[in-house]
Amino acid sequence: MLESKIAHYKILADKIIDKLVLRNMEGYYAATKEEALELVKEKFLTGGVSVAWGGSMTMTEMGLMEYLQSGESGCVIYDRMAAKTPEEQKAMKANIVNADYFIMSTNAITMDGELVNIDGTANRVSFLCYGPENVLVIAGMNKVATDVEDALKRVKNIASPPNAIRLHRDTPCAQNGRCADCLAEDCICSQTVVTRRSSNKGRIKVILVGEELGF
Repeated sequence: MLESKIAHYKILADKIIDKLVLRNMEGYYAATKEEALELVKEKFLTGGVSVAWGGSMTMTEMGLMEYLQSGESGCVIYDRMAAKTPEEQKAMKANIVNADYFIMSTNAITMDGELVNIDGTANRVSFLCYGPENVLVIAGMNKVATDVEDALKRVKNIASPPNAIRLHRDTPCAQNGRCADCLAEDCICSQTVVTRRSSNKGRIKVILVGEELGF
């Protein structure tokens, strides 16, 4: 990556972190995905904490999913994909609500520190809004948008189409590459959440990574 781009990401991240603090959120910066992974291991996933997560290509790309699923972390793992029956799924949701950490990425983050997410079943955004004691949000600097309006455009036209393709959804965006504001049965854009502030100071912790990660 060009040195000028690296420097720009750091300057921009520092400004966003200042805004996050004003919004009762914690902010951190890691120049690379490797540094971000070490930060997560050493600062947050310690002492056998319980951990759950939402679907995230960012977590996969930085090696965090492999680390958690390997058992190496020593954490208590609540993997929603492991729950098969309705009874198991109900118990898993209760476990996640009470988890020490819920890890996710964000579809976009504004330069003013607002998190913008669009979900299909709302499993991510529901736990972002309420439940787990801590929410750890990890986002590459490619997720940065100017403001909420710009962020929504980013989510609909940059993040959602490849996600729909990844999930094998029959939607206009998967076929045409851009949002059609559809109401298709396979639509993955059912819930839109803008997190402008954390009511519980420090509950939401955002790690900005100086690379392009996820969609």
